[in-house]
Amino acid sequence: MRIFSWYFKSSLLLRILAGLILGAVCGIIFGPKIAWVHPFGEIFIRLLKMIVLPVIVFTLTTGAASVHPAQLGRVGVKALVIYLITTAFAVTLGLICGNVFQPGQGMKLTGAAGEAAKMDITSPSLIDTLINIVPNNPYGAIAEGHILPVIFFCLIFGIGLAYVRNSADEGIRESGETLFRFFNGSAEVIYLVVHWVLQYAPIGVFALIAEVFGKQGAEAFGPLGITTLAVYIAFMAHMGLIYGGILTVFKISPLAFFNKAKEAIVTAFVTRSSGGTLPVSMDIAGSKMGISKGVYSFSLPLGATINMDGTAIYQGVCAVFVGFAIGTPLTLSQQMTIITTAVLASIGTAGVPGAGAIMLMMVLDSVGLKIETGTPVAMAYAMIFGIDALLDMGRTACNVTGDLTVTCVVAKSEGEMDQSLWDREEKSTGRLVESVAK
Repeated sequence: MRIFSWYFKSSLLLRILAGLILGAVCGIIFGPKIAWVHPFGEIFIRLLKMIVLPVIVFTLTTGAASVHPAQLGRVGVKALVIYLITTAFAVTLGLICGNVFQPGQGMKLTGAAGEAAKMDITSPSLIDTLINIVPNNPYGAIAEGHILPVIFFCLIFGIGLAYVRNSADEGIRESGETLFRFFNGSAEVIYLVVHWVLQYAPIGVFALIAEVFGKQGAEAFGPLGITTLAVYIAFMAHMGLIYGGILTVFKISPLAFFNKAKEAIVTAFVTRSSGGTLPVSMDIAGSKMGISKGVYSFSLPLGATINMDGTAIYQGVCAVFVGFAIGTPLTLSQQMTIITTAVLASIGTAGVPGAGAIMLMMVLDSVGLKIETGTPVAMAYAMIFGIDALLDMGRTACNVTGDLTVTCVVAKSEGEMDQSLWDREEKSTGRLVESVAK
């Protein structure tokens, strides 16, 4: 292991970017001859598909079971509803930006395998999609990899487990705690496995990107740049318009808010982890925003679990990219399905680096874009994975901003916020704006 210590100790972000760049360069230089790297890419796709369902089952169940039923009073219901509404707005905004910028347009990742893959893509009606969310057999849905029914069952099971954990009967309560520890421990194991898989990501990205550029040439750089631009514009629009609008409605100065929240936003951007930023967010909520501990100690951890607005935006734009890249733009029905899937999946998306890219596989699967080795969908997904670390920084910052926004709004509506801290901030901000104007 000492021989490879330099590899594991170096930044994963830099390694993945290096894999992307080297893969692109080698693909352009060697062209179709680079096809020998195909097995390394196939292994990476298989590893990702291996962990998708375990991630869904264990993290969704644990996330839903972690919410104490007694906490779902006014504070809990307000926070939960606002989180889900903002996530729905986020994925919608992502789809809008995707359709406006049309990333992947003209790439034509087709060929013999491509045409076969396009023929396999079906577009069920929205009504059928909603009906099929409820599984006839949850175990069959898991075995067959049907994502939406698995999400629905895990949420229901997790909520039921939350009530069992808080039963008045001591025997039932102990059984619930034992079962929760099993799912929570399994979730921690799968997080570790995800970390291991990501260590292989630079090699897998190199192989997959080399294949893409071996066939597409330097033209593939343009769509990746457009995708990154579309995603970050959607992030900024969501933070400015949606979060800023919500704060304004509740008479909280957006400028003062962003000034107070900047440390948490920067920490999230650098660490790419909502969970890792949680201590910073909680300190800011208490010391700088004057929010009572009774509110932020519940709302912020809940947000780190279920509020994934940045991830939802990313999934919307990237799903549109994949559709255009393979020459099959998403239909309205498919885009509505993506909104439903992304909102439901946000409850269990792990707040750790790289989780969004794994959940993207699930979102693509829900609209018939199955990632199979050698298909255009797998190639397009590989391109997204190559720049995922860059997108992950922005989406994590957006997620954490949303956590603090909703926490402020709930605290203000409940009278659990020290307004004097905001009054001083608004006066200071006002003087700064006046000096800049002069």
